[in-house]
Order: sequence, then structure tokens, then C-alpha cells
Amino acid sequence: MDNTPVDSVRIMTPVGMLGAGWDEATIERGLALGVDVITVDGGSTDSGPYYLGSATAKTTAKAVARDLRSLLRAAARAAAPLIIGSCGTSGTDSGVDWVAGMVTEIMAEDGLDLKVARIYSEQNPADLKEHLDAGRIHPLPPLGGIRAETLESCTHIVGMMGHEPIVEALAAGAQVVLAGRATDTAVAAAYPLMKGMSAGPSWHAAKIVECGGQCTVNPRAGGVHTTIDAGGFTIEPLDPGNACTPYTVAAHMLYETVNPFEMREPAGTLDVRAATYGAVDDRTVRVEGSRFHTADQHTVKLEGARVTGYETMSFTAVRDPLILADIESWADLLRAHLRRWVSQTLGLADDEYAFDLRLYGHNAVLDDLEFDTSPPREVGVMLLVNAPDQATATAVAKLANPLMLHLPTPEMHYLPSLAFASSPAEVERGPAYEFVLNHVVDSITPTGMFRIEHGDNNHHG
Repeated sequence: MDNTPVDSVRIMTPVGMLGAGWDEATIERGLALGVDVITVDGGSTDSGPYYLGSATAKTTAKAVARDLRSLLRAAARAAAPLIIGSCGTSGTDSGVDWVAGMVTEIMAEDGLDLKVARIYSEQNPADLKEHLDAGRIHPLPPLGGIRAETLESCTHIVGMMGHEPIVEALAAGAQVVLAGRATDTAVAAAYPLMKGMSAGPSWHAAKIVECGGQCTVNPRAGGVHTTIDAGGFTIEPLDPGNACTPYTVAAHMLYETVNPFEMREPAGTLDVRAATYGAVDDRTVRVEGSRFHTADQHTVKLEGARVTGYETMSFTAVRDPLILADIESWADLLRAHLRRWVSQTLGLADDEYAFDLRLYGHNAVLDDLEFDTSPPREVGVMLLVNAPDQATATAVAKLANPLMLHLPTPEMHYLPSLAFASSPAEVERGPAYEFVLNHVVDSITPTGMFRIEHGDNNHHG
């Protein structure tokens, strides 16, 4: 792809995450405004460690395929590259292959001939141990240092790429780039940076567009169109009935950042302290004054998840007013009975399993921060058991079954009947995962930890 510098770059971002869908009219509107690159994020860690740990997608294949068909057709019409980051939700190698397989099938069905590049971001624990031994892996707060055993315990580890591998794929001729785990901003910043746009406006614009319409007055109305030039960037919604305002655009720097005035990327730090936000009209905003400070050391953030055990869930509903008058005492009674029964019946010590009792409708969301202490009208009681194997987790949940159905308070002279949500009451959830890596690697080169492959063969080596 030609990487000759240009005066401006126009970016269309149709939605915050691939698979969320959009009104096709917003794509037509974006194409009418002119498009140099189409970018969309394909994943996130927002939904927890399961998707990385199990290497499965949060989104359903039909929704992703629907969005891909729309974007591939738009990219072909506009002769603009399409860049998708964090494929398959967590950016694992299988997630990239999953999206690549759909792209190959759709292009064959639609008669499209676009050059596809896949960028793989999964990391080999053996390679990471070499970085660890060399002192190149550092913790991010609040975590401390890691041991090699932690790396080996992960089912999947990904490195979060910056813009550099994407630029390399584009420069090699890719018209569709399917990236593994990437920073949300790198997906949109790569093409303008390659075309010679200033780093400050490029990274700031990329941050604002990463969640599609989140920076508009109506986030549900579709994505945004952004033009980056030498002095800054201009942004407007794809939906003519929607609007960007200086307030909504500036506010997006508060979203998913530790500091609303700066944001760290692998290559350095975006600094928006001097940025100005002005209304061009009632739906378009102009931003100027953004800066980017290149870091002395390029770093790649690691994300890793491992199995913590196996979970079984049970859920019952309480409507009895005598129990609800002091639901926490009843919950404490249930906990005490369950621990005693598990010890007597299964012979398990407290450290050989774990369970969590959550009182929905009382304090399950805020816990000790809950300010409303009045008796609830009804409560959903969720029991979540974690054990080293599924059978043990289910056995503990089964012991809890009569307690969650008929446990009275000491003052009650009858057995209450509570309401299970399902039959059987025990739902086996399978393996549970936890994030264990929040560390960065000092990069030897910005692209060295990632593998780029071109062509239709979506089975990486």
C-alpha cells in the first residue's frame, strides 16, 4: 500500500465493537462523506477473563459475519483498507482465524478480491520466560513481579500491539488487516500515522472514535466519521440526526483512562492537557492542541488468564417476609449450615472449595456500600461454588439445595418454601478463569512479538 504522506485522513468507525450491528444507512452516509480507512474494534477485556482463558468469542458468529459483509463491501467500494483489532473478543490466534475464515467465505460469496493480512498476538510462555530472565518484564500497579510458574499456568497469553504491526501489514499491501489483541486506539491510529499525520491528533482522534458513537449525544445511533489533518481533527456522527458536542467529545477522555489528560500507548503517551474542543456546527466538533510524547522504551502489555477451578451455580428466590426482615442473618445461617454439611458429608476442609452467596435485591451489587437498609420485597439468592473439579462443585451445590428450598430462621415455626429458578437447580458452568497478568514487556522491536501472515490460509504456523 502506498504510504505517501497526505494532507488529511478520513476514518469511518461504524460501531464500538464488531458484531454489535448498525443501520446500513450510516455506512452509506460515511461513504458519501469520503473514507480513506475503515476501523473497528473486535474485542475487549470488559466482559472478564473467560473469553481469553477459553479463547472463545463473546459475539455470535452470525452477528460478526453480518457486520463483516457490510464492511468488506464498503471497503471495496471506497478502495479503503479495513482494519479490525482484537479479533474474536480477546485477540487470541484462534480468534483471528475465526474472523479470517468468515472474511474468506464472505469475499468468495460476494466476488470480492481484497488482500488479507492476519497479525497474531499470542505469546509463548517459553519466550516470555526469556524476557523475564532478562529483566524485561515489569508489573503495572497494583500487581507485583511474576514467576515463571504464573506464565506457565495461563491457558492463553496475548500481547497488546500498538500501531506498528498494523502499519507493517498495510505497507506490505494488505487491504484487510485482522489483528489479534491490540490497543483500541492503535486500530484507528495506524493508517493516519502511516500517511504522515501528526501523532498527537492521530492518537487523540483514535481514542475518541474507539467506541463508535459513545462520543455522541445518542450512542445507540451508530458510529462516527473523523478527518485528521496537520492541525487536529474534526468529528461528526454518521447518523445525520445525531450530534457530537464539545462536551461529549471531551468527556470520552474520561472513559477507561486512569488520567483524563493522558493515555499510555506502547510507543508513548497521549497528552491532551492543551487540547481545545470547539463546535464547528450543531453536530460537528473540531479538536486541536493534542500532543504525543514518545517513550524512551517501547512496551507491550501482557494479558493472561488461567483456570481457577470449576463452578456450579444455583439460584433461588425468597418472598417470605419473616426471612426478608433480616435476610443477612438468614444468609449467615445458610453459610454456617452449608460449611458444616460439606465437612461432615464430603469431608472437605474450608480451603478445598469456595462458595459465594449473593443476595440480589438486597446488596449484591454494592455489598457493604449499600445505603438502603430497609427490608426488600423479594430477594434472588445466587450460590456460586468453586472447586478443583466440576463434580465437587456440584456436590457442594447439591448439599445446599434443601437449605435454599426450606431453610427457616430460628424464630420460624414452619418450613418456608422458596422458589428455584430452574430444574435441576444446579447449573454447571464449567471452568472459571481469572486474569493473572498486568505486566509490560520492554520491546526489543515494536513488531518483534507479533507474527504477520498474508493470504487466505488462516491456519497460522
